[in-house]
Amino acid sequence: MSFLSSTKYFDGKISHGFVSLYTSKTITMISGGLLGLFLPIFIYNLLGQNFQKTMLFYGAGYFLYAISLFLFVRFLNKFGFRRALRASTFLGALYFTFFYFIDETNYSYFLPAIIVVITLYRLSYWLPYQVDFAKFTSKKNRGKQISAMKATREAIGIFIPLIAGLVIKNFGFDILFIVAIILYLVSYIPYLTIPRTKERYMWNYKQTLENLISKKNRKQLIAFMSDGAETAISAIVWPIFIFQVLKGDFLKLGALSTLIIAVTMFLQLMIGKKLDKTGHKNKILKFGSMFSSISWVIKIFVVSAFHVFVIGAFHNIMRIFTRIPFDSLTYEIAADEGHYVDEFTVLHEIAVSTGRVLMVIFAIIISLFYPIQYVFIIAAVSAIFLNLLRPHLADESLSTSV
Repeated sequence: MSFLSSTKYFDGKISHGFVSLYTSKTITMISGGLLGLFLPIFIYNLLGQNFQKTMLFYGAGYFLYAISLFLFVRFLNKFGFRRALRASTFLGALYFTFFYFIDETNYSYFLPAIIVVITLYRLSYWLPYQVDFAKFTSKKNRGKQISAMKATREAIGIFIPLIAGLVIKNFGFDILFIVAIILYLVSYIPYLTIPRTKERYMWNYKQTLENLISKKNRKQLIAFMSDGAETAISAIVWPIFIFQVLKGDFLKLGALSTLIIAVTMFLQLMIGKKLDKTGHKNKILKFGSMFSSISWVIKIFVVSAFHVFVIGAFHNIMRIFTRIPFDSLTYEIAADEGHYVDEFTVLHEIAVSTGRVLMVIFAIIISLFYPIQYVFIIAAVSAIFLNLLRPHLADESLSTSV
Protein backbone atom coordinates (compact mmCIF):
# COMPACT_ATOMS: atom_id res chain seq x y z
CA MET A 1 0.00 0.00 0.00
CA SER A 2 2.77 2.43 0.87
CA PHE A 3 4.39 1.85 -2.51
CA LEU A 4 1.21 2.89 -4.32
CA SER A 5 0.83 6.00 -2.21
CA SER A 6 4.44 7.14 -2.65
CA THR A 7 5.30 6.16 -6.22
CA LYS A 8 6.13 9.00 -8.63
CA TYR A 9 4.24 7.24 -11.41
CA PHE A 10 1.05 9.05 -10.34
CA ASP A 11 0.48 12.81 -10.34
CA GLY A 12 0.05 13.64 -6.66
CA LYS A 13 -1.54 11.48 -4.00
CA ILE A 14 -4.02 8.73 -4.78
CA SER A 15 -7.03 7.91 -2.67
CA HIS A 16 -7.03 5.34 0.11
CA GLY A 17 -10.10 3.80 -1.51
CA PHE A 18 -8.17 3.05 -4.69
CA VAL A 19 -5.38 1.45 -2.66
CA SER A 20 -7.91 -0.85 -0.97
CA LEU A 21 -9.50 -1.79 -4.29
CA TYR A 22 -6.11 -2.34 -5.90
CA THR A 23 -4.84 -4.54 -3.06
CA SER A 24 -7.89 -6.78 -2.96
CA LYS A 25 -8.02 -6.98 -6.76
CA THR A 26 -4.36 -7.97 -6.90
CA ILE A 27 -4.97 -10.88 -4.54
CA THR A 28 -7.89 -12.18 -6.61
CA MET A 29 -5.93 -11.62 -9.83
CA ILE A 30 -3.47 -14.27 -8.65
CA SER A 31 -6.42 -16.65 -8.53
CA GLY A 32 -7.44 -15.43 -11.98
CA GLY A 33 -3.92 -16.06 -13.25
CA LEU A 34 -3.98 -19.61 -11.93
CA LEU A 35 -7.42 -20.55 -13.26
CA GLY A 36 -8.54 -17.86 -15.71
CA LEU A 37 -7.00 -19.52 -18.75
CA PHE A 38 -7.66 -23.08 -17.58
CA LEU A 39 -11.15 -22.95 -16.05
CA PRO A 40 -13.00 -22.83 -19.41
CA ILE A 41 -10.94 -25.84 -20.46
CA PHE A 42 -11.78 -27.63 -17.20
CA ILE A 43 -15.50 -27.07 -17.86
CA TYR A 44 -15.08 -28.03 -21.52
CA ASN A 45 -13.47 -31.35 -20.51
CA LEU A 46 -16.01 -31.87 -17.72
CA LEU A 47 -18.80 -31.64 -20.31
CA GLY A 48 -17.19 -34.20 -22.59
CA GLN A 49 -15.48 -31.57 -24.76
CA ASN A 50 -18.88 -30.43 -25.98
CA PHE A 51 -18.44 -26.82 -27.07
CA GLN A 52 -22.17 -26.08 -27.28
CA LYS A 53 -22.80 -27.30 -23.71
CA THR A 54 -19.84 -25.26 -22.46
CA MET A 55 -21.21 -22.11 -24.07
CA LEU A 56 -24.68 -22.80 -22.69
CA PHE A 57 -23.22 -22.99 -19.19
CA TYR A 58 -21.57 -19.60 -19.55
CA GLY A 59 -24.57 -18.12 -21.35
CA ALA A 60 -26.92 -19.16 -18.54
CA GLY A 61 -24.73 -17.35 -16.02
CA TYR A 62 -24.56 -14.17 -18.11
CA PHE A 63 -28.33 -14.16 -18.69
CA LEU A 64 -29.19 -14.75 -15.03
CA TYR A 65 -26.85 -11.94 -13.98
CA ALA A 66 -28.40 -9.43 -16.41
CA ILE A 67 -31.93 -10.28 -15.29
CA SER A 68 -31.03 -10.31 -11.59
CA LEU A 69 -29.21 -6.99 -11.82
CA PHE A 70 -32.28 -5.40 -13.37
CA LEU A 71 -34.62 -6.86 -10.74
CA PHE A 72 -32.61 -6.78 -7.52
CA VAL A 73 -30.21 -3.83 -7.78
CA ARG A 74 -32.30 -1.75 -5.37
CA PHE A 75 -31.64 -4.40 -2.71
CA LEU A 76 -28.06 -3.13 -2.63
CA ASN A 77 -29.35 0.16 -1.25
CA LYS A 78 -30.37 -1.67 1.91
CA PHE A 79 -27.50 -4.13 2.00
CA GLY A 80 -24.83 -1.51 1.27
CA PHE A 81 -22.12 -1.39 -1.40
CA ARG A 82 -19.21 -1.83 1.01
CA ARG A 83 -20.89 -4.79 2.69
CA ALA A 84 -21.61 -6.30 -0.73
CA LEU A 85 -17.93 -6.10 -1.70
CA ARG A 86 -16.99 -7.90 1.49
CA ALA A 87 -19.64 -10.58 0.90
CA SER A 88 -18.31 -11.14 -2.63
CA THR A 89 -15.07 -12.58 -1.25
CA PHE A 90 -16.94 -15.42 0.47
CA LEU A 91 -19.08 -16.05 -2.61
CA GLY A 92 -15.92 -16.27 -4.73
CA ALA A 93 -14.49 -18.81 -2.30
CA LEU A 94 -17.75 -20.81 -2.42
CA TYR A 95 -17.67 -20.74 -6.23
CA PHE A 96 -14.30 -22.50 -6.32
CA THR A 97 -15.32 -24.84 -3.49
CA PHE A 98 -18.03 -26.24 -5.75
CA PHE A 99 -15.48 -26.79 -8.51
CA TYR A 100 -13.26 -28.67 -6.06
CA PHE A 101 -15.99 -31.28 -5.51
CA ILE A 102 -17.40 -31.48 -9.05
CA ASP A 103 -16.74 -34.37 -11.43
CA GLU A 104 -18.35 -36.20 -14.36
CA THR A 105 -20.76 -38.06 -12.09
CA ASN A 106 -22.32 -35.10 -10.28
CA TYR A 107 -21.93 -32.05 -12.52
CA SER A 108 -25.65 -32.01 -13.35
CA TYR A 109 -26.28 -31.13 -9.69
CA PHE A 110 -23.34 -28.80 -9.15
CA LEU A 111 -23.48 -26.68 -12.33
CA PRO A 112 -26.88 -25.08 -11.55
CA ALA A 113 -25.61 -24.24 -8.04
CA ILE A 114 -22.42 -22.80 -9.55
CA ILE A 115 -24.47 -20.58 -11.89
CA VAL A 116 -26.47 -19.24 -8.92
CA VAL A 117 -23.34 -18.60 -6.85
CA ILE A 118 -21.46 -16.83 -9.66
CA THR A 119 -24.54 -14.66 -10.24
CA LEU A 120 -24.64 -13.69 -6.57
CA TYR A 121 -20.91 -12.99 -6.72
CA ARG A 122 -21.30 -10.72 -9.75
CA LEU A 123 -24.24 -8.90 -8.16
CA SER A 124 -22.29 -8.23 -4.97
CA TYR A 125 -18.97 -7.42 -6.66
CA TRP A 126 -19.19 -5.72 -10.03
CA LEU A 127 -21.60 -2.88 -9.36
CA PRO A 128 -19.95 -1.79 -6.06
CA TYR A 129 -16.48 -2.25 -7.56
CA GLN A 130 -17.21 -0.20 -10.68
CA VAL A 131 -18.89 2.56 -8.68
CA ASP A 132 -16.03 2.69 -6.17
CA PHE A 133 -13.39 2.67 -8.90
CA ALA A 134 -15.05 5.64 -10.61
CA LYS A 135 -15.29 7.45 -7.26
CA PHE A 136 -11.77 6.66 -6.01
CA THR A 137 -9.85 7.48 -9.22
CA SER A 138 -9.09 10.99 -10.44
CA LYS A 139 -9.26 12.26 -14.02
CA LYS A 140 -5.57 13.21 -14.15
CA ASN A 141 -4.53 9.74 -12.95
CA ARG A 142 -7.30 7.48 -14.25
CA GLY A 143 -5.39 6.16 -17.27
CA LYS A 144 -2.34 5.49 -15.10
CA GLN A 145 -4.45 3.83 -12.40
CA ILE A 146 -6.14 1.58 -14.96
CA SER A 147 -2.73 0.81 -16.46
CA ALA A 148 -1.31 0.01 -13.02
CA MET A 149 -4.15 -2.43 -12.43
CA LYS A 150 -3.69 -4.07 -15.82
CA ALA A 151 0.12 -4.10 -15.61
CA THR A 152 -0.18 -5.83 -12.23
CA ARG A 153 -2.37 -8.45 -13.88
CA GLU A 154 0.24 -8.91 -16.61
CA ALA A 155 3.10 -9.08 -14.10
CA ILE A 156 1.27 -11.76 -12.15
CA GLY A 157 0.58 -13.52 -15.43
CA ILE A 158 4.26 -13.82 -16.36
CA PHE A 159 4.83 -16.77 -14.04
CA ILE A 160 1.42 -17.90 -12.82
CA PRO A 161 0.13 -19.61 -16.01
CA LEU A 162 3.34 -21.61 -16.32
CA ILE A 163 3.13 -22.63 -12.65
CA ALA A 164 -0.54 -23.54 -13.10
CA GLY A 165 0.27 -25.62 -16.17
CA LEU A 166 2.94 -27.52 -14.21
CA VAL A 167 0.57 -28.12 -11.28
CA ILE A 168 -2.26 -29.36 -13.52
CA LYS A 169 0.04 -31.67 -15.46
CA ASN A 170 1.50 -33.24 -12.32
CA PHE A 171 -1.29 -33.02 -9.73
CA GLY A 172 -4.54 -32.02 -11.44
CA PHE A 173 -6.86 -29.07 -10.75
CA ASP A 174 -7.66 -29.68 -7.08
CA ILE A 175 -4.64 -27.81 -5.69
CA LEU A 176 -5.45 -24.77 -7.83
CA PHE A 177 -9.01 -24.71 -6.53
CA ILE A 178 -7.75 -24.86 -2.92
CA VAL A 179 -5.37 -21.95 -3.55
CA ALA A 180 -8.18 -19.96 -5.20
CA ILE A 181 -10.44 -20.52 -2.19
CA ILE A 182 -7.75 -19.27 0.20
CA LEU A 183 -6.96 -16.22 -1.94
CA TYR A 184 -10.58 -15.10 -2.11
CA LEU A 185 -10.86 -15.34 1.65
CA VAL A 186 -7.66 -13.31 2.10
CA SER A 187 -8.93 -10.65 -0.33
CA TYR A 188 -11.52 -9.74 2.33
CA ILE A 189 -8.85 -8.02 4.45
CA PRO A 190 -8.29 -4.89 2.29
CA TYR A 191 -12.04 -4.27 2.21
CA LEU A 192 -11.98 -3.77 5.99
CA THR A 193 -10.43 -0.34 5.39
CA ILE A 194 -12.27 0.75 2.24
CA PRO A 195 -14.20 4.04 2.69
CA ARG A 196 -17.98 4.05 2.53
CA THR A 197 -19.56 5.66 -0.56
CA LYS A 198 -22.89 7.43 -0.20
CA GLU A 199 -24.49 6.09 -3.36
CA ARG A 200 -28.06 4.86 -3.75
CA TYR A 201 -29.72 3.41 -6.82
CA MET A 202 -32.62 5.80 -7.46
CA TRP A 203 -34.39 4.47 -10.57
CA ASN A 204 -37.43 2.23 -10.53
CA TYR A 205 -37.87 -0.60 -13.06
CA LYS A 206 -39.58 1.64 -15.60
CA GLN A 207 -36.83 4.28 -15.51
CA THR A 208 -34.13 1.61 -15.85
CA LEU A 209 -35.87 0.09 -18.87
CA GLU A 210 -36.46 3.50 -20.45
CA ASN A 211 -32.77 4.36 -20.19
CA LEU A 212 -31.77 0.95 -21.54
CA ILE A 213 -33.74 1.52 -24.74
CA SER A 214 -33.22 5.29 -24.91
CA LYS A 215 -31.95 6.54 -28.27
CA LYS A 216 -29.58 8.89 -26.44
CA ASN A 217 -27.80 5.96 -24.77
CA ARG A 218 -27.92 3.62 -27.76
CA LYS A 219 -24.39 4.03 -29.16
CA GLN A 220 -22.88 3.88 -25.72
CA LEU A 221 -24.72 0.68 -24.80
CA ILE A 222 -23.88 -0.96 -28.15
CA ALA A 223 -20.22 -0.24 -27.38
CA PHE A 224 -20.59 -1.94 -23.99
CA MET A 225 -22.41 -4.91 -25.55
CA SER A 226 -19.56 -5.25 -28.05
CA ASP A 227 -17.06 -5.11 -25.21
CA GLY A 228 -18.90 -7.92 -23.44
CA ALA A 229 -18.96 -10.06 -26.56
CA GLU A 230 -15.27 -9.59 -27.36
CA THR A 231 -13.97 -10.14 -23.83
CA ALA A 232 -16.10 -13.28 -23.43
CA ILE A 233 -14.66 -14.76 -26.63
CA SER A 234 -11.18 -13.89 -25.42
CA ALA A 235 -11.81 -15.51 -22.02
CA ILE A 236 -13.71 -18.63 -23.14
CA VAL A 237 -13.36 -19.51 -26.83
CA TRP A 238 -9.70 -18.57 -27.30
CA PRO A 239 -8.43 -20.80 -24.42
CA ILE A 240 -10.49 -23.75 -25.67
CA PHE A 241 -9.23 -23.20 -29.22
CA ILE A 242 -5.53 -23.08 -28.29
CA PHE A 243 -6.09 -26.12 -26.04
CA GLN A 244 -7.22 -27.91 -29.21
CA VAL A 245 -4.29 -26.55 -31.23
CA LEU A 246 -1.82 -27.73 -28.56
CA LYS A 247 -3.57 -31.11 -28.35
CA GLY A 248 -4.37 -30.85 -24.65
CA ASP A 249 -0.86 -30.00 -23.42
CA PHE A 250 -1.51 -27.91 -20.28
CA LEU A 251 2.17 -27.23 -19.68
CA LYS A 252 2.75 -25.87 -23.17
CA LEU A 253 -0.43 -23.81 -22.85
CA GLY A 254 0.82 -22.22 -19.63
CA ALA A 255 4.31 -21.62 -21.04
CA LEU A 256 2.96 -19.92 -24.17
CA SER A 257 0.68 -17.73 -22.10
CA THR A 258 3.62 -16.73 -19.94
CA LEU A 259 5.72 -15.76 -22.99
CA ILE A 260 2.91 -13.74 -24.55
CA ILE A 261 2.30 -11.79 -21.36
CA ALA A 262 6.03 -11.17 -20.82
CA VAL A 263 6.32 -9.65 -24.30
CA THR A 264 3.44 -7.21 -23.77
CA MET A 265 3.41 -6.17 -20.09
CA PHE A 266 6.05 -3.42 -20.25
CA LEU A 267 3.99 -1.38 -22.70
CA GLN A 268 1.08 -1.22 -20.26
CA LEU A 269 2.36 1.47 -17.89
CA MET A 270 3.95 3.60 -20.64
CA ILE A 271 0.72 3.79 -22.63
CA GLY A 272 -1.37 4.67 -19.56
CA LYS A 273 1.02 7.51 -18.63
CA LYS A 274 1.01 8.89 -22.16
CA LEU A 275 -2.76 8.58 -22.37
CA ASP A 276 -3.29 10.84 -19.36
CA LYS A 277 -0.94 13.45 -20.87
CA THR A 278 -2.32 13.49 -24.41
CA GLY A 279 -6.00 12.92 -23.68
CA HIS A 280 -6.49 11.53 -27.21
CA LYS A 281 -8.39 8.50 -25.98
CA ASN A 282 -10.72 8.13 -28.96
CA LYS A 283 -7.88 8.30 -31.49
CA ILE A 284 -5.91 5.65 -29.62
CA LEU A 285 -9.07 3.53 -29.26
CA LYS A 286 -9.73 3.76 -33.01
CA PHE A 287 -6.19 2.66 -33.82
CA GLY A 288 -6.21 -0.18 -31.31
CA SER A 289 -9.66 -1.50 -32.19
CA MET A 290 -8.85 -1.61 -35.90
CA PHE A 291 -5.74 -3.74 -35.42
CA SER A 292 -7.42 -5.78 -32.68
CA SER A 293 -10.15 -6.63 -35.17
CA ILE A 294 -7.55 -7.65 -37.76
CA SER A 295 -5.84 -9.82 -35.14
CA TRP A 296 -9.06 -11.72 -34.48
CA VAL A 297 -9.43 -12.49 -38.18
CA ILE A 298 -5.82 -13.73 -38.37
CA LYS A 299 -6.44 -15.97 -35.33
CA ILE A 300 -8.86 -18.02 -37.44
CA PHE A 301 -5.85 -19.40 -39.32
CA VAL A 302 -3.72 -20.33 -36.28
CA VAL A 303 -2.57 -23.97 -36.55
CA SER A 304 0.60 -24.25 -34.42
CA ALA A 305 2.18 -23.20 -31.12
CA PHE A 306 4.36 -20.70 -32.98
CA HIS A 307 1.25 -19.10 -34.47
CA VAL A 308 -0.35 -18.92 -31.04
CA PHE A 309 2.68 -17.07 -29.68
CA VAL A 310 3.19 -14.59 -32.53
CA ILE A 311 -0.46 -13.73 -33.14
CA GLY A 312 -1.28 -13.83 -29.42
CA ALA A 313 1.53 -11.39 -28.59
CA PHE A 314 0.58 -9.04 -31.44
CA HIS A 315 -3.07 -9.09 -30.39
CA ASN A 316 -2.19 -8.43 -26.73
CA ILE A 317 -0.19 -5.37 -27.78
CA MET A 318 -3.07 -4.08 -29.88
CA ARG A 319 -5.52 -4.70 -27.05
CA ILE A 320 -3.44 -2.42 -24.82
CA PHE A 321 -4.28 0.40 -27.25
CA THR A 322 -7.93 -0.64 -27.01
CA ARG A 323 -8.49 -1.54 -23.37
CA ILE A 324 -6.81 1.41 -21.66
CA PRO A 325 -8.67 4.18 -23.56
CA PHE A 326 -11.94 2.22 -23.54
CA ASP A 327 -11.82 1.53 -19.79
CA SER A 328 -10.61 5.06 -19.07
CA LEU A 329 -13.48 6.56 -21.08
CA THR A 330 -15.94 4.27 -19.32
CA TYR A 331 -14.81 5.38 -15.87
CA GLU A 332 -14.71 9.04 -16.95
CA ILE A 333 -18.31 8.84 -18.12
CA ALA A 334 -19.27 7.10 -14.88
CA ALA A 335 -17.49 9.72 -12.76
CA ASP A 336 -19.16 12.55 -14.72
CA GLU A 337 -22.56 11.14 -13.76
CA GLY A 338 -22.06 12.30 -10.16
CA HIS A 339 -24.75 10.70 -7.99
CA TYR A 340 -26.02 8.76 -11.02
CA VAL A 341 -22.79 6.74 -11.20
CA ASP A 342 -24.51 3.61 -9.90
CA GLU A 343 -27.39 3.98 -12.39
CA PHE A 344 -24.86 4.31 -15.21
CA THR A 345 -22.98 1.27 -13.90
CA VAL A 346 -26.17 -0.82 -13.92
CA LEU A 347 -26.79 0.11 -17.58
CA HIS A 348 -23.16 -0.74 -18.32
CA GLU A 349 -23.31 -4.13 -16.61
CA ILE A 350 -26.63 -5.11 -18.23
CA ALA A 351 -25.27 -4.10 -21.66
CA VAL A 352 -22.03 -6.05 -21.17
CA SER A 353 -23.92 -9.18 -20.06
CA THR A 354 -26.39 -8.83 -22.95
CA GLY A 355 -23.46 -8.72 -25.35
CA ARG A 356 -22.09 -11.89 -23.80
CA VAL A 357 -25.45 -13.66 -24.08
CA LEU A 358 -25.73 -12.69 -27.76
CA MET A 359 -22.16 -13.89 -28.27
CA VAL A 360 -23.08 -17.28 -26.79
CA ILE A 361 -26.07 -17.60 -29.11
CA PHE A 362 -24.06 -16.72 -32.23
CA ALA A 363 -21.11 -18.90 -31.11
CA ILE A 364 -23.35 -21.95 -30.73
CA ILE A 365 -24.94 -21.38 -34.15
CA ILE A 366 -21.56 -20.89 -35.85
CA SER A 367 -20.05 -23.95 -34.15
CA LEU A 368 -22.84 -26.17 -35.48
CA PHE A 369 -21.62 -25.57 -39.04
CA TYR A 370 -17.99 -24.44 -38.79
CA PRO A 371 -14.91 -24.99 -36.56
CA ILE A 372 -15.02 -22.93 -33.37
CA GLN A 373 -12.31 -20.49 -34.53
CA TYR A 374 -14.85 -18.90 -36.85
CA VAL A 375 -16.45 -17.48 -33.71
CA PHE A 376 -13.53 -15.02 -33.80
CA ILE A 377 -15.42 -13.18 -36.54
CA ILE A 378 -17.86 -12.01 -33.84
CA ALA A 379 -14.94 -10.66 -31.83
CA ALA A 380 -13.50 -8.91 -34.90
CA VAL A 381 -16.80 -7.12 -35.56
CA SER A 382 -17.24 -6.33 -31.86
CA ALA A 383 -13.80 -4.69 -31.67
CA ILE A 384 -14.82 -2.16 -34.32
CA PHE A 385 -18.02 -1.22 -32.48
CA LEU A 386 -16.03 -0.23 -29.39
CA ASN A 387 -15.46 3.07 -31.20
CA LEU A 388 -19.07 4.06 -30.57
CA LEU A 389 -18.09 4.98 -27.00
CA ARG A 390 -17.74 8.74 -26.60
CA PRO A 391 -17.51 11.03 -23.55
CA HIS A 392 -20.77 12.73 -22.56
CA LEU A 393 -21.43 16.22 -23.83
CA ALA A 394 -22.53 18.76 -21.25
CA ASP A 395 -26.23 18.02 -21.75
CA GLU A 396 -26.01 14.24 -22.00
CA SER A 397 -25.78 13.05 -18.39
CA LEU A 398 -28.30 10.52 -17.12
CA SER A 399 -29.58 13.07 -14.63
CA THR A 400 -31.22 15.00 -17.48
CA SER A 401 -33.24 11.99 -18.56
CA VAL A 402 -35.08 11.19 -15.33
